[in-house]
Amino acid sequence: QVLLAAAVCTKAGKAIVSRQFVEMTRTRIEGLLAAFPKLMNTGKQHTFVETESVRYVYQPMEKLYMVLITTKNSNILEDLETLRLFSRVIPEYCRALEENEISEHCFDLIFAFDEIVALGYRENVNLAQIRTFTEMDSHEEKVFRAVRETQEREAKAEMRRKAKELQQARRDAERQGKKAPGFGGFGSSAVSGGTTAAMITETIIETEKPKVAPAPARPSGPSKALKLGAKGKEVDNFVDKLKSEGENIMTSVGKRSTEAAKVLAPPVNMESVHMKIEEKISLTCGRDGGLQNMELHGMIMLHISDEKFARIRLHIENEDKRGVQLQTHPNVDKKLFTAESQIGLKNPEKSFPVNSDVGVLKWRLQTTEESFIPLTINCWPSESGNSCDVNIEYELQEESLELNDVVITIPLPSGVGAPVIGEIDGEYRHDSRRNLLEWCLPVIDAKNKSGSLEFSIAGQPNDFFPVQVSFLSKKNYCNIQVTKVTQVDGNSPVRFSTETTFLVDKYEIL
Repeated sequence: QVLLAAAVCTKAGKAIVSRQFVEMTRTRIEGLLAAFPKLMNTGKQHTFVETESVRYVYQPMEKLYMVLITTKNSNILEDLETLRLFSRVIPEYCRALEENEISEHCFDLIFAFDEIVALGYRENVNLAQIRTFTEMDSHEEKVFRAVRETQEREAKAEMRRKAKELQQARRDAERQGKKAPGFGGFGSSAVSGGTTAAMITETIIETEKPKVAPAPARPSGPSKALKLGAKGKEVDNFVDKLKSEGENIMTSVGKRSTEAAKVLAPPVNMESVHMKIEEKISLTCGRDGGLQNMELHGMIMLHISDEKFARIRLHIENEDKRGVQLQTHPNVDKKLFTAESQIGLKNPEKSFPVNSDVGVLKWRLQTTEESFIPLTINCWPSESGNSCDVNIEYELQEESLELNDVVITIPLPSGVGAPVIGEIDGEYRHDSRRNLLEWCLPVIDAKNKSGSLEFSIAGQPNDFFPVQVSFLSKKNYCNIQVTKVTQVDGNSPVRFSTETTFLVDKYEIL
């Protein structure tokens, strides 16, 4: 078999994507594809057509053709088998068999074509192997990442050690009544001595405070994230093993790239007294019904940007009837909160911190009561021959909520192509790389409280779990609000603004 080229073209012979496996000019391949539709006899059903020099082996795909151009002495049976593999590859990368979709994923298709055919001859690969090869898992990249993380940790440890040495030197100098040593070319004056040393050490220590990384919105599969420090040890062991094997480890340190967390935009009009009310939900349900665990954490963060409003009290309205547990900050007057639902400092003469976020009230709700589930998800996979019909539906139980940017993620079996979508409320995205079907709904509220999705694909019922959900809302679940803010002196009202966020930490149906 000698395969000259593989192409996806329109019924008029226009090439959308073409991969040549022998040396051919662009004019030559465009001419061959342009002549292809004219050679077909519409009165007969064939899978190939020949000219004096080449053979076209083709398969219709809706409004397009998958065409292989081979030599006339090529084995037609092998060509047909290769054509079937080419035709199965295209739906793996393209959601729809349309010209614009093919053009958008042209490079993905070309990389996959190169795994099927090399120098005109068919490689012994299947669809799953093609997917694995095109993932481009790089050993060099793993080495680079591991070395970079190790170097970053060593640099931070060295920075902390230097900071402690500078602090100790400053303390020793103060005890002996001497000036702290100067730094660099700034001399050893009083300003560049003790004060500068304090500023430098404090700055280093401040920058080294650990930052809490945001939890992933839709974790996939089992995780070992609870093993603290496990990743660092694994990376260090990996680097040490590479060094022992004689691997040349480069010493350049790169910057850590982090994925920015999606955050709700702040309100346009932010007053001098601003409250952030944030709730996070962690929920696990069984596929056959039943709430295994639901835990919700909420907090009110106070931000004061004007010092004249630092001595205030917050009037809280709590309409929750689910038995939420409330807890105030240790510096907040608990008796005042219990008696009058007001948040104020124990010492009324003191002021709240200015230009910083202060948590003044937090709450927690943990339950296994099914009626407390804000959004129920019901997934029914049923086997039908070699395929599986999946029906999934949602229903908003807490009608006071308005959920935005809802994404329901259903895992799919690998290597079986794209799902065939039946009925759907909303939109969907098929991520062929990660084998996921994402059901996207812009808004779920009382007017749009239920919906369903039907699709079929080869697989077993267990392949479609766990189903994971993510959303954002500007209304909180527990209905705890700040209704009024007043001055401590005179009880006069103060203008304030609030920003409410209700989001998902974990929401899955196992």
